[in-house]
Amino acid sequence: MIQFVKKAIYILFGFIFMIIGFLGVVLPLLPSIPFLILASVCFFRGSDRLDSWFKGTRLYQNQVEPFLRERALTLKKKIWINIMADSMILISIFIVEYIWLKMLLILIALYKHYYFVFHIRTIK
Repeated sequence: MIQFVKKAIYILFGFIFMIIGFLGVVLPLLPSIPFLILASVCFFRGSDRLDSWFKGTRLYQNQVEPFLRERALTLKKKIWINIMADSMILISIFIVEYIWLKMLLILIALYKHYYFVFHIRTIK
């Protein structure tokens, strides 16, 4: 019974992350790849059939598969992701009141830039 509930929760979160990832393709403010990767992980843990189905969709094949295969993004996509993430972090910095939390957000932003520059290759 517990195994069934765990699988159902993974499937539920898989669909939630898939919808958010799809919105990320359509809306410029939301990144798509991280949510689609999370959806893939959830479907993998929740159901073999849904995992196969999701990996067969054009959404997965166009957005996630090239990134996972090459571990690389185009310069345009890297810049866009960083601008959107920095915008969200900047808004959060203005909203939060605690200085330690502001510093943490700044460190997260700096690490994100470091990771994008040194760990994710740039392709044409």
